Amino acid sequence: MTAFEALMAHARETQALAQVAGRLGWDQETVMPRGAAEQRAEEMAAMEHVLHARRTDPRLAEWLETARAPDATGAAQLRLIRREHARATRVPADLAAAIARVTSRAQGQWAEARAADDFTAFAPVLEEVVGLRREEGAALARGGDVYDALLDGYEPGATGAQLSAMFEAMRPRLVALRAAALDAPQLPALAGRFEDAAQLALAERLARAFGYDLGRGRIDRAVHPFSSGSGADVRITTRTDPSDPFNCLYSTIHEVGHAAYEQNVDRALALTPAGQGASMGVHESQSRLYENQLGRSRAFCGWLYGEMRDAFGDFGVPDEDRFYATVNRVHRGFIRTEADELQYNLHVLMRFDLERALISGGLAVRDLEAAWNDRFARDFGYAVPRASLGVLQDVHWSVGLFGYFPTYSLGNLYAGCLHAALRRDLPDLDTHLARGDLAPATGWLRDRLQVHGALLEPADLITRACGVPPSEAPLLDYLETKFTALATG
Repeated sequence: MTAFEALMAHARETQALAQVAGRLGWDQETVMPRGAAEQRAEEMAAMEHVLHARRTDPRLAEWLETARAPDATGAAQLRLIRREHARATRVPADLAAAIARVTSRAQGQWAEARAADDFTAFAPVLEEVVGLRREEGAALARGGDVYDALLDGYEPGATGAQLSAMFEAMRPRLVALRAAALDAPQLPALAGRFEDAAQLALAERLARAFGYDLGRGRIDRAVHPFSSGSGADVRITTRTDPSDPFNCLYSTIHEVGHAAYEQNVDRALALTPAGQGASMGVHESQSRLYENQLGRSRAFCGWLYGEMRDAFGDFGVPDEDRFYATVNRVHRGFIRTEADELQYNLHVLMRFDLERALISGGLAVRDLEAAWNDRFARDFGYAVPRASLGVLQDVHWSVGLFGYFPTYSLGNLYAGCLHAALRRDLPDLDTHLARGDLAPATGWLRDRLQVHGALLEPADLITRACGVPPSEAPLLDYLETKFTALATG
């Protein structure tokens, strides 16, 4: 066996074990008994010990020293293995296990604190999470920026300073568009009761329409919708609200974007470092494009209106045009995952700034709720009434995902670029969307981007798919065109 073959055999086993660990997390969020939380934390820590040992195995350095890639795919695999090995060897095994243990425990405490609207009950364990992630970031950074070291785990090559500059460049047009949209006459939200069973049935129909293979996946319910897994086992969750079916339907479409990406990676890459999404920013580009540019388009909303009437009967919206405006209404609100397409990035920018301050030490955990509420009032113009609508609404910090939030806005930027290229290449796209036929769009995304997995660096992958380098202009132009038309009727 050559050094390259030994590396790949080792990597496949490591990836398989990582999938098992991911399944433990999925189970914890969906069907695990509440009383199992402490034991699950120990199980997760044990798995992390095993994975960390494999990722820091001394043989990896020896194999990497002499391995020769047989082709371009092999060269990409070596690049990814080297990167993961370099990151893993900088983090002590005890620290990796401690992070797995405390984040498993913190996840349950976050859910309880969120239900009770009590940030003070969650703050102590969050302080532990922040402290351990700072320690991890310092180990990874080796004297460099701690936040950048954490960010690199989700978006290779990105820095906090670069993203901050990009986000600030986006802000003026977003703020102006938001003001204009909120000044326009506002449509009411949907009224009435929408039964959970009917929501879930329609959500499954939408999942299939967007290309989710339920033979290799499943849909369950969780507090916070998410996607988990890769290859032949990719699972998603959604949630229902009897007064707001859009929450369920568009959360499902969003998570299907993530899941379809993983299902559509070339099967020859399964259980290898390249057999998954290129980055969280690229991943988010798929979920946001599925949810917004496709799922909230005028053409698709015409088809969805008929499906809604079949599922729920007369729900008080008189026609397809009013339905499209209702789906895309700009409105006051507190929840990021329920935010309209126009204001969503403002939620992300706030979290990005707050978590950078937490990791740098400029903001103490005990002051986080007040800082959140102050920033929200400045950005949105009204006060947060309770913690579940504010600082406790997202699961991310409880599981230690510092550096993850900015990839949401980066994903929106990538989605804007991909949508422009998709429209260029498929001029009859709306004809298909109006029939509920997503195959041309999802097929284009599969062939241009998803099939390649992580073989290319994120920016290179977007450039190859679109034919031009990524920029914020296509997203802002799209938002301006869409929401100016909606505001003026």
